[in-house]
Amino acid sequence: MAAAHRRPHRLLALIATITGLGLVPAAAQPSTAAQAKDLVRAELVAEAKALVPGATASLGIRMVMKPGWHVYWRNPGDSGLPPEMAWRVPEGFAAGPFQWPVPERIPVQHLMNYGYEGETVLLLPMTVPGTLGSGGEATLGGTLSYLVCEEICIPGSAELSLTLPVAAAGSAAELDPARADLFAAARGALPVEAAAPVRFAREGERIVLTYAAAGLKPEAVSAAAFFPYAETALDNAASQELRVDASGLHLSLKSGDGAADLTTIPGVLTFTENGTRRAFAIGEATAPGAPAAGGAAASGAEEALTLWSAIGLALLGGLVLNLMPCVFPVLSIKVLSLVKQAGQSPNRIRVHGVAYTAGVLASFLVLAGTLIALKAGGATIGWGFQLQSPLVVAGLAYGILAMGLSLSGVVHVGGGISGLGDGLTRRGGYQGSFFTGVLATLVATPCTAPFMGAAVGFALTQGPLVGLSVFASLGLGLALPFLALTLFPGAVRLLPRPGAWMDTLKGALAFPLYATVAWLIWVLAQQVGPNGLLAALVGLVLVGLAAWTWERARFAGRVGGLVGRAVAVAALAGTVGLAVLSDRDRASGTRGAVAEGVEPFTQARLDTLRETGRTVFVDMTAAWCITCQVNERTVLDRQSVQTAFKAGNVAYLKGDWTNQNPEITRLLERHGRSGVPLYLVYRDRGEAQVLPQILTEGIVLDAIAAGSKT
Repeated sequence: MAAAHRRPHRLLALIATITGLGLVPAAAQPSTAAQAKDLVRAELVAEAKALVPGATASLGIRMVMKPGWHVYWRNPGDSGLPPEMAWRVPEGFAAGPFQWPVPERIPVQHLMNYGYEGETVLLLPMTVPGTLGSGGEATLGGTLSYLVCEEICIPGSAELSLTLPVAAAGSAAELDPARADLFAAARGALPVEAAAPVRFAREGERIVLTYAAAGLKPEAVSAAAFFPYAETALDNAASQELRVDASGLHLSLKSGDGAADLTTIPGVLTFTENGTRRAFAIGEATAPGAPAAGGAAASGAEEALTLWSAIGLALLGGLVLNLMPCVFPVLSIKVLSLVKQAGQSPNRIRVHGVAYTAGVLASFLVLAGTLIALKAGGATIGWGFQLQSPLVVAGLAYGILAMGLSLSGVVHVGGGISGLGDGLTRRGGYQGSFFTGVLATLVATPCTAPFMGAAVGFALTQGPLVGLSVFASLGLGLALPFLALTLFPGAVRLLPRPGAWMDTLKGALAFPLYATVAWLIWVLAQQVGPNGLLAALVGLVLVGLAAWTWERARFAGRVGGLVGRAVAVAALAGTVGLAVLSDRDRASGTRGAVAEGVEPFTQARLDTLRETGRTVFVDMTAAWCITCQVNERTVLDRQSVQTAFKAGNVAYLKGDWTNQNPEITRLLERHGRSGVPLYLVYRDRGEAQVLPQILTEGIVLDAIAAGSKT
């Protein structure tokens, strides 16, 4: 099976998160690197013998694959990753985007990939600075990253380098005859502008592409295929049905989640006519101003980050996470548990703090290790990826509801208020403190606090040890307030004395947990269909049934107790089955209705808007992202901001990362981020301005006013 599937099975992701499997990414294993180099031979080549100052050199990355193996196109289809080049060139040089040859459809079991087998050459322009002195040499190079697949996928990389002499300024570039055939063949493999009008029309769940070329003969045309640039525009594995008549070529395609705008779906149309393959580019061929293969490093603050600055930002981000609505209810309950322990020995209280910290750190390291391992295997995921799984969201809702019922007195588990999870042991409750740290980590993942976005993005672009160090610092920041409270017994003595008021406060603290359950069910409603939502709601009822019968069993005698506990266990088993059922009923299409003036994000639409020079505001969000929802309701939905968008003719693109979306993940990675929110402003075909994660009205208005066009 395809081990690097870009949309990994959610249950597998959950198991990996819980067990900590795969803490060492595949890319870090020596045998994997050796295998990849044996499967792909890569080299950097130039069309000319020398570089001319002030001119543009034509370069190519040639990749030769072992028979049966393939690499990927710019849109890899259902799985995979396109090649990326991280350039290291002298100052003043600038690499342009790859020019992608026409791909092939490559079926792998039930998936459909787009890529290249045998050999391919990725052409690109390299701008040579006019200040470059003649008579010397310049070395161009960098790291090529790729994913090579057969039935399994192996991530690989190659260090490429090319040294060329520098010719006199204004001289004509002397072409290298040894490379002439290679570059001619590479240019011949590129799509050309369509020779006839192309239009799209929706017919039910399918989209019909019409290439209005008169004179095509049905018997002469075959093997037609359409390759969209947007990864979610089509159901890639669905059949593409060809029909040719007097009005032209018609190709019936099954629409995907990102096919909302039917004016055009940018991509490449190919077909064979009388034995000759033809390929036409429809819409934007490349992102204007985009780095080659999206492989540029993030700009701005992310570029300047070092290990220690990333660790510092992560520590601050973890501290701020304690104030987020995801974490605060859990932390409040844990602090309340200290009130009950106020009369205990200082050492005992300190151990509770250390156990809680250990739970947080262990959870962050498991989560980070899983994330790093999956990304090394080719998955496009980021911070909060587990909440893109309905199975995980439903499981969290069930667990938090059970905790709320315990606080409300419906069921008594272990030491009750001594801490969430303390019932796991009768020997001091330290395990309860540990598992409270685990819970705090799980509920913290929907939140992206200030400072942590850049730090997490940095962590996921470094080696495993550096990445895990940054995530450990983030976890330490989350655990630090509670740890500090337990390390100083004098602070604990300042808390109120235990008393009857604790029962009232305990019951009151259940309601923030119930609110969290309601929010999680709302998130789930964005991810699953009506049947899946109903299954999840019935699961909540079963959790209540399990709590009630378990408590009744305590007073029902020996036989009644056994029956009650059996019913409770059966109800809990039913919740597992219902969660799995909910996970299988995924919502079709994009989430929810798009507000007036807001367009769904696709990379192709962004490219088109940038090419026109229009100001574009990009909002990357998710239903489970608390920070995103706050920004949206307090800033972006305000009448003054909406009026400014309309007055300035600002295009508003909204990307929904509630469910996995590889295009959104790639844009996040391009800007050094691993999660949402991300807010970008593009002006006058320029590069993006990255706005802070916590927005204000002034920040947004200033950003769009700087480049809005009327």
